[in-house]
Amino acid sequence: MITKQIIQTCLDDLKELTKVEFAVIDTQGIVLAGNFEKDTYDVNMMKSFFESPADSQIIGGNYLFKVMEEDEPVYVLISHGSQADGYVMGKIAVNHIEQLLVAYKEQFDHTNFIQNLLLDNLLLVDIYNQAKKLNIPQKARRVVFMVEISADEGNEALHAIKTAFSEKMDDYALAVEERAIILVHTLEEDEKAEDMMSIAGMLEDIMDTEVMLKSRVSYGTIVEELRELSKSYKEARMALDVGKIFYNGDRIHSYDALGIGRLIYQLPANLCKLFIEEIYGEDIPKEVDEEILHTATVFLDNNLNVSETARQLYIHRNTLVYRIEKLKSATGLDVRVFDDALTFKIATMVSSYMQYIEKQ
Repeated sequence: MITKQIIQTCLDDLKELTKVEFAVIDTQGIVLAGNFEKDTYDVNMMKSFFESPADSQIIGGNYLFKVMEEDEPVYVLISHGSQADGYVMGKIAVNHIEQLLVAYKEQFDHTNFIQNLLLDNLLLVDIYNQAKKLNIPQKARRVVFMVEISADEGNEALHAIKTAFSEKMDDYALAVEERAIILVHTLEEDEKAEDMMSIAGMLEDIMDTEVMLKSRVSYGTIVEELRELSKSYKEARMALDVGKIFYNGDRIHSYDALGIGRLIYQLPANLCKLFIEEIYGEDIPKEVDEEILHTATVFLDNNLNVSETARQLYIHRNTLVYRIEKLKSATGLDVRVFDDALTFKIATMVSSYMQYIEKQ
């Protein structure tokens, strides 16, 4: 059902175009929207008209019309104008509102279907039947994007994304989760997998410039059939979580680019704990402070290049070597050796994952 605000906007636009005043009441006689004084009509009389078999009527200089949805009256529209204009413009207003009802019902049906599809709430036979009824193609290249938001920004973020993709009839924006907006994007023939990063960047820009919100964007892999859409959604969900844990400096996360973080994310917590204890013992040694851990991380990011790491950290080479030796003394891992560097990298990521689990 359309909202009061939409009906009010519709009536205001019609008044501006036709110079005729309108009002809409529901089945209980409650005024939902209008742009002329309530005292000019009797709500009880309007309610009586609603219960009568007539489709239109004139009472006290006002023209009354029933607004129908699927052959059932849902509203009464009141047209307040001259004898000629009141009737004609009233019929036009009724037609306009009925078209809005159809459009919003179709939108709701599509959104509800896509949401149930993403959440795996439909049987395979239901997917095919409902998709055929809603004229949604079974075979098409689609991908799911997830935009992380705060709970307070949900409506504004959803509206901004819907507006940006309004010309794409096969794209659907919906709020499946409290803190995320989902965009189901149908690829054009010339769109490729690498183009998805540009779309993700556009979504981030929309949040930044229109909603004034720093956000993260993730997306799953491209699927070929409608029934596989939930797979892309789950991948986007995982990409967002894994990105926040292991690649916190990035704002866009692709499921295909999660690397070893995706593997660690799927490991049991007890196995991760055993691994950390094997490397560090009961806890990370006190000698290994945040400065040394950061130094080692930058060293690994620079492919074990001492000169480049020292330059980026604004420290002397000897200071860098001292910190690496201190890490080796505390943990037994020499990050200048590839195998130890790999072990340290994994241990650091597993530690981040354990901290995430504890916070959850």
